[in-house]
Amino acid sequence: MLGYGLPMRAALESDQPASLPRPRAFPHWRTLAQLIRLSNQSGTLLLALPTLWALVLASRGRPPLDLVAVFLAGSFLMRSAGVIMNDVADRSFDRQVTRTKSRPLASGALTIPEALLAAALLVVLAAGLLVFVNRLTMLLSPIAFLLAALYPFSKRVLHLPQALLGISFGWGVVMSWAAVRDSLDLSCWLLFASTALWALAYDTIYALQDREDDARIGVKSSAILFGSLTWAAVAAAMGGMLILLGLAGGATRLGPAFYATLALVGWFAWRQVRQLRGPVPPVRAFALFKQHVWIGWAILAGIWAGLLW
Repeated sequence: MLGYGLPMRAALESDQPASLPRPRAFPHWRTLAQLIRLSNQSGTLLLALPTLWALVLASRGRPPLDLVAVFLAGSFLMRSAGVIMNDVADRSFDRQVTRTKSRPLASGALTIPEALLAAALLVVLAAGLLVFVNRLTMLLSPIAFLLAALYPFSKRVLHLPQALLGISFGWGVVMSWAAVRDSLDLSCWLLFASTALWALAYDTIYALQDREDDARIGVKSSAILFGSLTWAAVAAAMGGMLILLGLAGGATRLGPAFYATLALVGWFAWRQVRQLRGPVPPVRAFALFKQHVWIGWAILAGIWAGLLW
């Protein structure tokens, strides 16, 4: 997580450090793969899984396969475009952070025009998927694109940019629910809010990787905002998420199996919170973050089981 914290002069520095070789006219595919984090799809899954929750719940366990394909593809494309825009916005800061200084834009392996072209292509492909959804979902889509565009720059002005990330990820729930039911009801908004809180929790854990570097260069993140109380903030966000999911389950009449799953997720989350009360090395923070993918899968299985039992 990176945001503004340096003088404007620093933001206007050359995009390519003078000591680095000039990039090739046509970037190698491995550089582009590194740009969109192709080898690590945790972010794509964390975006896609809540849309699957909504598709399964809204369809009562029978999601149309074409919509499943559309939202899985859309999650990959939008997440890939999002990380490119994030790197474009944060390139001057990434050079000063140990974990991110080797990224293609920060290192000079890729130029800004090349990255913007790649992002534009991904967004066009994502927009093309809208031909397979209903009118309401199409009308909701500009908000998704707007949130994705605003997020990288929100880190310049907000001490809690993870909140906007949560809203952005949660909007996929709203769109997928609309794609199935062609309407938005209470259950949809409960799922949306639970997703937003979940993203706040796991992205705060993710931000722990860079907390020292971020504090040194003056950028904003929830991990810095909450400081020694980060564990409490994550606990509150996860607790709120589980309460909202429980309310959504009640509104849609899910069975006991769903609530048993929520209890298991709550126990697992509490184990994470206990670890956050002590020092958390960057490697451990990333491992804890990745475990949330399994939480997402567990909730999806719980929704399906709750529809049956």
